[in-house]
Amino acid sequence: MAELATIARPYAEALFKSTRSDLDGTSEWLDSLAAVAGNEQLQQYADNPKVTDQQVYDLVVSIQRGALPPVGQNFLRTVIENNRLVALPEVAAQYRAMKNALGGASDAIVYSAFPIAADQLGDVAQALEKRFGRKLNVTVQQDESLIGGIRVVVGDEVLDTSVKARLEQMKLALTA
Repeated sequence: MAELATIARPYAEALFKSTRSDLDGTSEWLDSLAAVAGNEQLQQYADNPKVTDQQVYDLVVSIQRGALPPVGQNFLRTVIENNRLVALPEVAAQYRAMKNALGGASDAIVYSAFPIAADQLGDVAQALEKRFGRKLNVTVQQDESLIGGIRVVVGDEVLDTSVKARLEQMKLALTA
């Protein structure tokens, strides 16, 4: 959704510039706010003309985990007053991209058919960093439809070593 990205960009850039001294801390509370703001019921509540900005602010703060620092409180108030709560998940994504670019890293999502133990994840992360040639912030999501193996998404690059992908390749080869 290009329009949402366009709306989110100035907020992400302003927040990035103003919080350069605490990028990790800001990223934590921003991701928490984005998770809350991404809730469809909350967005419907916020869009209700009978609900005040203060009521929306109070609800978001009560739901989000952890204390919100003063810069976070001001940021949230600004987003709510400008009716941009729906853009908050995109703001968080763009902020994370700017933070990663500064540190020379990328976000990587590893989809696995089975849970990955912490020690195994370290080995997987090292192999993936070598494969992609950069530092990766690895998160794991379970996807049982893969049957086995892993599928890794780093930006627009995909590495698929899952059993499901191999079966699809075999199916194509047999039907061609």
